[in-house]
Amino acid sequence: MSRSTGTILIIDDEEIIREALDALLSGDGQTVKTAATAMEGLDKLQAGSFDAVLLDLMLPDRNGLDVLEDIRRFDEDLPVVMITAYGTIDNAVTATKQGAFHYFTKPFKNDDVLLVVRNAVERRRLVKENRELRHRLQTGSHRFDEIIGGSPKMREVFDLISRAAPSRTTVMIQGESGTGKELVARAFHRKSARADKAFITVNSGNLPPDLLESNLFGHVKGAFTGAVAPKKGLFELADKGTIFFDEIGNIPLDTQAKLLRVIQEREFMRLGGVDTIKVDVRIIAATNVDLHKMMDEGRFREDLFYRLNVIATVLPSLRERKDDIPLLVQHFLVKYGEENKKTRLFLTPAAMDRLTAYDWPGNVRELENTIERAVVLCGGSEIGPELIPDNVTGSPAFEVSDVSIPADGIHFDEVISTHRRRYIEAALEASGGVQKRAAELLHIKPTTLNEMIKRYDIRPRRKRALEDRPDGRPDPDAGGD
Repeated sequence: MSRSTGTILIIDDEEIIREALDALLSGDGQTVKTAATAMEGLDKLQAGSFDAVLLDLMLPDRNGLDVLEDIRRFDEDLPVVMITAYGTIDNAVTATKQGAFHYFTKPFKNDDVLLVVRNAVERRRLVKENRELRHRLQTGSHRFDEIIGGSPKMREVFDLISRAAPSRTTVMIQGESGTGKELVARAFHRKSARADKAFITVNSGNLPPDLLESNLFGHVKGAFTGAVAPKKGLFELADKGTIFFDEIGNIPLDTQAKLLRVIQEREFMRLGGVDTIKVDVRIIAATNVDLHKMMDEGRFREDLFYRLNVIATVLPSLRERKDDIPLLVQHFLVKYGEENKKTRLFLTPAAMDRLTAYDWPGNVRELENTIERAVVLCGGSEIGPELIPDNVTGSPAFEVSDVSIPADGIHFDEVISTHRRRYIEAALEASGGVQKRAAELLHIKPTTLNEMIKRYDIRPRRKRALEDRPDGRPDPDAGGD
């Protein structure tokens, strides 16, 4: 990343200091303006655009601390670096407590000044970028209902919702865990004529079959032990609205048949009842599993799948839309900043690089948790890489050492086998032992990786460490996954 340069305002009554700083900073690529008094400096500040101010604590017409207060009222995010003599360092420390970015003393060291000013300009750039991201989110250019995204794949999703939402057609949303399937379902509902009616979520895997059907269709008095009064089901409560089945693959086969009838006939009967109840409900389903595989295994009805899969919506994983990470980060910074009474939060480039290098197996939900943690733990407005969990790291780059052939040659197959084993072990370690992810790192099929693991008798590191100890406890020197 190239170093940021900007426009610097120097306010100091000593001409020799102004000239020295001007020459130093101009030589570093900065654009420099100077002023000899507080009044002249404030006039130039209001007339121009600056990325940092160097402000002398002792000015002929005003105290530097008072000028600092005026500058912060004018632009609270503008970095102000105080210039002080050794005898007034205490005042400089006071200034930093009142919002000054930093300070340096006269006579100054050139390297110290350059470092402070570069950091100040970089801080200004980051603040501007975050402000621009906030503006884009507020104006809605990268927001669709409650969904954040500007990548091509997300724009395809937004376009599909816009075109399909007004109908009553069933929708199937497919995507990995944490990609925001319920947010998309709610967007379909809010963009439809049903927006002012009920939106009811059914978590398909939390209830036993009998209780699930009772919740969905209701029951009559005496339908089963404990049914002391008639009860309306969720389909009745969702009439004229939308019902969302989260993880539809978890629904038992018997319940699937009854759900199919509701879709086809738009009617059902309460448990234990004989009267047919008509409803107008739009059904949206979501899954993070392969329903085609479940159909092949006889665990999901093929006719129900095709009834549900009329509007097929596929949500990309976060690793497929990494351009959206800065927007999502800004959204979560604002959200959790407000909850924790912290404002104007931003990430350093190193922290953002770490986030964008990571593949996010937990998708947006994992990113949100990471930012919430960083906001809670940060002590100021700046969030650096030290506040990002250690597991959030980019994929490792594999290095190959120089190849050399000894005078008596090599046993080629043995050498290749050795390297294969080393790379497989490295990929397994990098993936935390998840074979599917390790196969992705090696660009081979998971079945191929599994065969190689068996062929080379590769065992998990933690298991080997346990077996190496006669008492079965982990070897403290063996490390862990």
